[in-house]
Amino acid sequence: MRRADNAAVTDARVDLRLATRIAAAGIVVSASLSALNIVAGLATRSTSVLATGMEFAGDVLASTVVLAGMIAAGRPADADHPYGHGRLETLAASFVGVLLIAGGIGVCWNSLHAIGDVHPPPSRFAITALLIAIGARAAMGLVKFRIGRRLQSAALIADAWNDAVDILAGVAALTAVALAMYDPQRFLAADHYGGFAVGLIVVLTGVRVLRDASLELMDTMPADDRMVRLRDVVAAVPRVRGVEKAFARKTGLKYHVDLHIEVDPQLTVAAAHAIGGEVRSRVKAELPWVADVLVHVEPARGG
Repeated sequence: MRRADNAAVTDARVDLRLATRIAAAGIVVSASLSALNIVAGLATRSTSVLATGMEFAGDVLASTVVLAGMIAAGRPADADHPYGHGRLETLAASFVGVLLIAGGIGVCWNSLHAIGDVHPPPSRFAITALLIAIGARAAMGLVKFRIGRRLQSAALIADAWNDAVDILAGVAALTAVALAMYDPQRFLAADHYGGFAVGLIVVLTGVRVLRDASLELMDTMPADDRMVRLRDVVAAVPRVRGVEKAFARKTGLKYHVDLHIEVDPQLTVAAAHAIGGEVRSRVKAELPWVADVLVHVEPARGG
């Protein structure tokens, strides 16, 4: 049993290191795209491109929060935190949601404030900067979604949603800039409305990220198929007569499970305890999304 526990801890640390590297790469990409789009926005006087660059600057802060949360979540359990520090990763995701909402509101305000300004239409430099941003965000978003869902990392998935927002925002900005370049007399204000659309998309995504993280903090149960699989694994353990209760709560990248199993009431305490230990080992071995199991043994109904 101790060997299985050590293997689970090792796997969790490997997963956390992978998620940390992805988050660090996201910071570098966001910083580069932010600099590119801010320079392009200022050079071409494009509100949409400048808003996109400022949104990327916020991504640098958000990704830094995600990275810090992951590092803190990797600290081992102690006397004050017997379930570990995994909730810090979920708190980081919540903070990312708040940052997205605040940043989106700021972008919307600045974009609407600029409506009515008269200036030359954006140049091709603005188009180039946006296309590079869309391509880079698509690549990073796919990687973060794939790794985040495999590791069940709320913070990394939140960061991936942030990248998806950036793609939508980039497309909105690209459309607005293209209209302003096509017919400046009629569509020059489209550039500013494009910046507003960027901010609105960011706000909506921030609300979603904050909602998902809040559900985890409220100990929302995992998907039904996982709980069905959990009960099947427990029921397959010899001398387990039934599963009365099964609860699970997420702490970081994995879940802690509470089980109430039923056994023959005539068994000795030692025998019942051995069955509980077998259940715990079997669940951790067959369900990689489970961090640990607390088993409560009860007498089966009917004797």
